[in-house]
Amino acid sequence: MGSVSRLKRLGLGVLDAVMPPHCLTCEEAVETQGTLCAACFRGLHRITAPMCPRCGVPFLHAGQGGAGGLCPGCLDHPPAYDTARAALRYDNASQRLVLPFKHADRPELAGPLSAHMARAGAALLARCDLVAPVPLHWRRLFSRRYNQAALLAQRLARGAHRPCIPDLLRRRRPTPPLGDLGAAARAALVADAFTIRPRAIPRLRGRRVLLVDDVMTSGATVDACARALLAAGAAAVDVLVAARVPDPRLQAEA
Repeated sequence: MGSVSRLKRLGLGVLDAVMPPHCLTCEEAVETQGTLCAACFRGLHRITAPMCPRCGVPFLHAGQGGAGGLCPGCLDHPPAYDTARAALRYDNASQRLVLPFKHADRPELAGPLSAHMARAGAALLARCDLVAPVPLHWRRLFSRRYNQAALLAQRLARGAHRPCIPDLLRRRRPTPPLGDLGAAARAALVADAFTIRPRAIPRLRGRRVLLVDDVMTSGATVDACARALLAAGAAAVDVLVAARVPDPRLQAEA
């Protein structure tokens, strides 16, 4: 093993000499390949308390929580999942990681994103029985070549020593981009869009599932997935995502 490690270090040294390491999101030089420079790292906004204890949406201050500390969305329409957490606020800084990962054939960004997620979702990873990603429709998977949520789920499961079932869920019909839609329209579009692979149901029954995705906006997609999982026999569902879009209603005070 010692000789293998030395060879690996030698290979990385040669690679760094030929292609000096640079930041994942800019051209700034860094010491180690696959890392962020200090400025880009400091620019990331991690989601910490205060936040909604149910869906994890960030609060400007603790007083924004209503009954039980919940946000308006969870009070009006309680989600099917138990707890959702996100690593980063979805803003210009995190988009420089998320968007290339999602749309520009940068699967290597699963590493740094999953590391942030593992810290933010440590409690959820510790209590889950298995990990599963939000699925892509096969047409989108064909054009994109990989499911970014599956790459994140596999890394998180491996680090937490939990089983991952990449094809547990199936998206039975394509859905259009939800970016400009309100919460009600999003929920209507994804209603009944997900189903469970029949052969995976025995592994699902009675288990707590950690559902993984890249970005959470209104939560309509993960809520629809959670309802499908619970209907198929899951004991409970938690959600862990790389980035979360703040609720504009809660940011209006800024």
